Amino acid sequence: MWEAYKKGFKAYLQLEKSLANNSVEAYLTDIDKVTTYLQTLNDLKTPEQLTLKDLEKFVQWIAELGMTATSQARIISGLRNFYKYCLVEQITTTDPTILLEAPKLKRALPDVLSFIEIEQIIAQIDLSKLEGARNKAILETLYSCGLRVSELVNLKISCLYLDVGFIRVIGKGDKERLVPIGSDAIKFITIYKENNRVHNKVKMGQEDFLFLNRGGSKLSRVMIFLILKDLAKKAAITKNISPHTFRHSFATHLVEGGADLRAVQEMLGHESITTTEIYTHLDRAFLRTTLQQFHPAFK
Repeated sequence: MWEAYKKGFKAYLQLEKSLANNSVEAYLTDIDKVTTYLQTLNDLKTPEQLTLKDLEKFVQWIAELGMTATSQARIISGLRNFYKYCLVEQITTTDPTILLEAPKLKRALPDVLSFIEIEQIIAQIDLSKLEGARNKAILETLYSCGLRVSELVNLKISCLYLDVGFIRVIGKGDKERLVPIGSDAIKFITIYKENNRVHNKVKMGQEDFLFLNRGGSKLSRVMIFLILKDLAKKAAITKNISPHTFRHSFATHLVEGGADLRAVQEMLGHESITTTEIYTHLDRAFLRTTLQQFHPAFK
């Protein structure tokens, strides 16, 4: 019974919402948790039979399992999307998630690297090693373009317009955007492509992916994470660092430099400007300088 609902929900997310496979799988996993909960009660109700009280007890159950407030909020978001689908398909006549409260979230500000710290990390790359030029091109591209790690590993040679200083990025929901790319990233991508990648035996079907592993396949997201962790350790940087830290740093440095928030939103591929507004966590010195420069009372 629930398998049929999940199959329909999957098609709805892919076709109506145009979500990426990772997002679709995350939503389906959320629905799996509901069915697991119902199975523990030995009461496999249909979506139409579930009430607000049932869902509140489910949220209490996942909280008792030790799930963080963030995970709980994500699961509730998945449930809300599921019931939107149920209403559209007339599986249900009401939506019990309307009054379902999500836990209050503290919006934690991500760790941000200074430009000097980014340079220190990149400086740890051993260019005498086979993968050195590739890793240099990877980190320069991450910082220059503010890419998500999934966008980086899926970057294709056919999407590079280096002669005009742009790359075409396929982001969340398969949405495409053109992102400017800096001269350093262009330089090191070119070196990697012309001097290193050409010697890599490429697996069939992987020919267009820019960054390859030794086996000739595109790199995994985990591999990018491990490369960065290793370099950060060598640079003696103790901040909690992931590939996303480079994206956060890219955006923060732009905003601190006075970039228009809409332009940053466009470059990051954020659907909503409110997501981009997290990068306005500027240091007080910068805010004071801005006030002194632009506010009449400070002149």
